[in-house]
Order: sequence, then structure tokens, then C-alpha cells
Amino acid sequence: MLVTRKPRRAARLTKNSKIFKTIIQSIQDKKGEKIVSLDLRKIHEAVADFFIICEASSHTQIRAIADFVEVEVKKKCGEQPYKHEGMHALQWVLIDYVNVVVHVMLPESRRFYRLEEMWSDAEYAEYKG
Repeated sequence: MLVTRKPRRAARLTKNSKIFKTIIQSIQDKKGEKIVSLDLRKIHEAVADFFIICEASSHTQIRAIADFVEVEVKKKCGEQPYKHEGMHALQWVLIDYVNVVVHVMLPESRRFYRLEEMWSDAEYAEYKG
């Protein structure tokens, strides 16, 4: 199935952008683990400016993190996700804010899909969980 993406906004995000900081803080507040960001801005083929990836230890925690990210971003930044996927299976939830995409994953899913390796050209940063 071909999925069309909403056009990018002209303004590029930075790690100091309010939405970026809000997402990281929301994940930390819900005890997400192994939080990293991938800066994709220098990769021409990238679909977003940033990926933010974290792990959760259970399906319940995945839902809690994903829900909290959406609530906090809406409250603090006035942004709704363009789309989200994975809320039924709760193995890997993706929240797409167009310029930043959040990935909340079980450890097994993260090891299997290896997003950090797939986007190894991206600048990598770690955040305390």
C-alpha cells in the first residue's frame, strides 16, 4: 500500500525545538529506557528531521509512553500527530509528527529492526531514561 506523506514544513527542527524537548521529557517521565535521537537532517533520503527511539518493558508501558507523548505534545506545543501506528499490537508504536518520528518499542522489536544501524549515517545522541 502506497502511503503519501504530508509535505514537510519549511522550518527545520533542532534539538532545542519545543516539540523535541517535550517528546524526550515525556518519555523520561514515563520511564522509557535507552532513549536515543537520530539526527537525519543531513541525510537526503530521510523522511523526517529526527527519529526519537526508546524501549518499554511491557505492552502497558508502550501504551503509557505513546499516550503521554501525544497528550504532552498537544498540551505544550499544540501539535497533533500526522498519524500513529502500532497501538493495537503494542510491539512497536510509531508516532509521526512529520519532522520528528517517535518509535516506542519492546526490546525484542528494537533488536530485530535495528533502526540505529539502518540509519547509521545519522548523528546519534543518548538521553537518560
